[in-house]
Amino acid sequence: MIRAHFGIDKNPFSNDACEPLPHQQEILDTLKVHSQQGGFCVVMGHPGTGKSVIRDTLVKNDNKRIMVASISRTMHTYSNTIRILCQAFGVEHAASNYKCEKNLIAESLALKQAGRSIITLVDDAHLLDIDTLRRLRLMFSEFPHNHNLILFGQPELLSSLNLGVHEDIRSRITYSVLCPRLGPDDMENFLHSQLDRCGLPHSSFSPEAIGLIIRTADGLMRKMRNMALSCLLEAVRARKRTVDIENVNRVLMQPHWRDERDFDARLPS
Repeated sequence: MIRAHFGIDKNPFSNDACEPLPHQQEILDTLKVHSQQGGFCVVMGHPGTGKSVIRDTLVKNDNKRIMVASISRTMHTYSNTIRILCQAFGVEHAASNYKCEKNLIAESLALKQAGRSIITLVDDAHLLDIDTLRRLRLMFSEFPHNHNLILFGQPELLSSLNLGVHEDIRSRITYSVLCPRLGPDDMENFLHSQLDRCGLPHSSFSPEAIGLIIRTADGLMRKMRNMALSCLLEAVRARKRTVDIENVNRVLMQPHWRDERDFDARLPS
């Protein structure tokens, strides 16, 4: 609908079209260095701050020199998690956890002999049971030294690891970073870069509309992307070529964009 209305070939604000911003590229470069030396890294941030962009970029780097295994379903028991890991590494999982671990360790040694570094990504690690994480850590200790375990999660992940009982895990972290919210200028540059990618002019959004979107997004990339896409759909519905303040306000009337205090309003009797 948007492509036909604006006469473009690519979908605007697509998740596949996001490239790392400068601060995200710096984090990626550091993670790659730790992958060559071996490490245990933690990437934290509030929802929408760009952790997924970093993770997806790492997954795309799977090549002849780097093997990337990703775990996204983290609310499982250790038995299920180790089988998901076997699937990610492309090895056959066995009936027992011990045999699964043995197969994974053997595969990691084979990858090292082939000259490949190993990166294991665990998404939403703040949802991972700490006992499961501890058992994974014990297994990864038998992996070659060119293995890098990277946990992606919300800030409460580090709060949990800071407890004294988890010092055996926290003390092994070699690199940690908190993905920040973006400033207004960076948010506007991000919006313009997404427009450039799909061939839309910057004038597709009025300055007033951009300002309101930036204030509402509050530095969160995902929030801005979803809002900008909703505004474009609203402009298509209104048969406009430019997103204006009226379109943004109509989007903001949707309940999920509003403060829950607004729900206390009552219809006049």
